Amino acid sequence: MSTFTIETLGIVGTGAMGRGIAQIAAQAGLTVNLYDANPQAVEAARKYLQDTLGKLAEKGKISAADADATLARVKPCGALEDLSRCDMVVEAIVERLDVKRDLVAKLEAVLRPDAIIASNTSSLSITAIAVGAKEPGRVVGYHFFNPVPLMKVVEVIDGLSGNPAVGDALMALSRRMGHTPVRCKDMPGFIVNHAGRGMNIEGIKVAQEGVAEFVDIDNIMREQAGFRMGPFELMDLTGLDVSHPVMESIYNQFYQEPRYRPSPITAIRSVGGLVGRKAGAGFYRYVDGQKQVPAVAAVPSARPASVWVSRASERGHAMVTKLLGAMGVTPESGEQPSADALIVVTPLGLDATTTALQQGLDASRTVAIDTLLPFEATKRRTLMTTPATSAAARNAAHGLFANDGVPVTVIRDSAGFVAQRVLCCIINIASDIAQQRIASPADIDLAVNLGLGYPKGPLALGDAVGPQLVLETLRNMEALTGDMRYRPSPWLWRRAGLGLSLLTEEN
Repeated sequence: MSTFTIETLGIVGTGAMGRGIAQIAAQAGLTVNLYDANPQAVEAARKYLQDTLGKLAEKGKISAADADATLARVKPCGALEDLSRCDMVVEAIVERLDVKRDLVAKLEAVLRPDAIIASNTSSLSITAIAVGAKEPGRVVGYHFFNPVPLMKVVEVIDGLSGNPAVGDALMALSRRMGHTPVRCKDMPGFIVNHAGRGMNIEGIKVAQEGVAEFVDIDNIMREQAGFRMGPFELMDLTGLDVSHPVMESIYNQFYQEPRYRPSPITAIRSVGGLVGRKAGAGFYRYVDGQKQVPAVAAVPSARPASVWVSRASERGHAMVTKLLGAMGVTPESGEQPSADALIVVTPLGLDATTTALQQGLDASRTVAIDTLLPFEATKRRTLMTTPATSAAARNAAHGLFANDGVPVTVIRDSAGFVAQRVLCCIINIASDIAQQRIASPADIDLAVNLGLGYPKGPLALGDAVGPQLVLETLRNMEALTGDMRYRPSPWLWRRAGLGLSLLTEEN
């Protein structure tokens, strides 16, 4: 049981995060003391809360009496000394280490020795913020997500000098405020921003290699992989002015770990002002807030005279044969394709060119199809051509695999298509977070599911795809490209080898 009682909460910094934390705390019955170096910002925050609570009452989400009582618990403060009676203070100020350390020193001068000091930092080390504190054990990370009332997850971060009982108290407080807490060690990006590297970083890498356009990558990740948003839609929503510095920060904090390597694409677009939706232009243009996308090209009317499906992968051959059978098409049964057949291959982690060369196939008639995910579970299919694939073979394959009305995206040659690359990187990074014991497997999945809105937590996603298939894909990508970003985490290859779930903790 925690020895800390938290009934009076102080908040320093009354921007979007400070206001959001104040709202959920006051609604949970805590007395909230608001302070900002700019007195006008305090009044603006309280007015914002008054309006927000009023709208909730109008919609019937809370009663008018509850709205009034909640607002009455929010007390404006004109000086830092006014926080002296607080059981806990949350700082939600500028992301600068020197400024946060200075604030910790000032708070220690006015707070009692057992009062908790929590930082809502998203990118700075909690251990570093606590350096120089008289009572470093009471300094803890408490990272909420914007907008706080809607994003129901919060990261509780223990610094190296932190008192575990302080983290325990924040876990309990989070639940009281209606949020789901996850516990993690003090490492760059904590859980959510760390795990989020796979989607954006690898999506950008795919685009940088000229494999597919931004809109194609987004369509594949939404409709084939089942994500709510693709990487470029997500970055436009967040804004590159926010997301690109985070990419660089995490990459450098991990001493240039290849898995987190940023791209010049985001650096150049950020400098050029193409930061996203709020600027009216990012990876997409926005007119009156609406994303502008190119018109979808018509599906080719061409069909192949016959189809031959490679047997190099028994699983891939069975999947494609079943799909074609549902369309009324029977593939050739010979060991080698006939002279006029469309050749279909099913690589995992390899490109179409390497697959054709390894199998001694005619690259001009070869088209690869992504079989990592079951066809019946997806709303889009992805085909991949070699540089030698003829336009006739490409169009015939497109027409064939879109024959039942499911959209098809045709991409250029790539080690691992699009969905394979991005999904396996997401799963691999989450596996390595678990391997480093930054957080428990359950908390990793919980944090990512609630914080990023993925269809499943990344480790559960790996289990759904199959750890062995993920491992095969990553190893093939690493071998083909020589890029260490694709090296599998020990957490993944050990569990894949033993037939265990990626959520399995060690005894």
